[in-house]
Amino acid sequence: MSSLFNGTQNEQSASLCLFEKLMNRLFVVNKPIFRTSNGYMGYVKRKYGTKKVGFSGTLDPFATGCLIVATGQYTKLFQYLAKTPKTYKATLWLGVNSPSLDIENIDSIKDVKVFDEKHIQSSLESLQGELTYYPPKFCAKKINGKRAYELARAGEDVVLKTITSTIYDIKLLHYNHPFIHFQVKVSEGTYIRSLGALIADKLSVDGTLSSLERIHEGKFFYNAEKAVNPFENLALEKNIYTGDDTFIELGKKVSIEYFDNKQNGVYLIETKNFFSIIEIIDTKVNYRFNRISKFSPDM
Repeated sequence: MSSLFNGTQNEQSASLCLFEKLMNRLFVVNKPIFRTSNGYMGYVKRKYGTKKVGFSGTLDPFATGCLIVATGQYTKLFQYLAKTPKTYKATLWLGVNSPSLDIENIDSIKDVKVFDEKHIQSSLESLQGELTYYPPKFCAKKINGKRAYELARAGEDVVLKTITSTIYDIKLLHYNHPFIHFQVKVSEGTYIRSLGALIADKLSVDGTLSSLERIHEGKFFYNAEKAVNPFENLALEKNIYTGDDTFIELGKKVSIEYFDNKQNGVYLIETKNFFSIIEIIDTKVNYRFNRISKFSPDM
């Protein structure tokens, strides 16, 4: 790797830019069942030969599907990615009780009556729109510094506040008693396990999810781990900087007069060699990130 950095200063700069592009990658993996999202990153590190790996939108161990992953500098961009709405396919197992609302902690299985398919469809449709509910006790939310699932597994009381999600669309895919297969499009932060429990409540029976697959997040979907251009998928407005590019690239103090849009906000700035993210607050310009290497489709 040292051979990349031999030569003139310009050649070294070009080599450094190439090296950064090699290390920066955004893509989607297809997380397998019964693997934690964090644990699956070990596979990613080995496959791509990198130590700096991150992911966005944790999937439960029993869940599968779309998991957004980044390496290098691109791990800084997760909070700015356009990741909503999200679509899931799920299977609700009727007559089954599980404290975690999934198949990992089943404690009882009972026979239940066969339902009319139209009744199931209307129960699903009744949940469409803005929905306020309790998250599962086995979730990653923190209570006094500890994860709720840690407290639940230890047998301690877990008291969570209600949250509100938007159910944009929900439809019945197939009913093969006692399994209800459905697809749902939701806002970010929605707990599909809780949604499954609400469906079961509508039918006045126990129920737990036996499968869950995330199909996509915004425009992100699994495509054989092909690299994705992050700068085409940021929920950020672009701004134009008319000053000297090197000021932005080196993180020097810049004046608001050199920006086309001078309104308060967070913006994406493109220079010749890099992208940067800046924030304008009352005519002052602050850096969120700078010198983020541009995307190369060949990497």
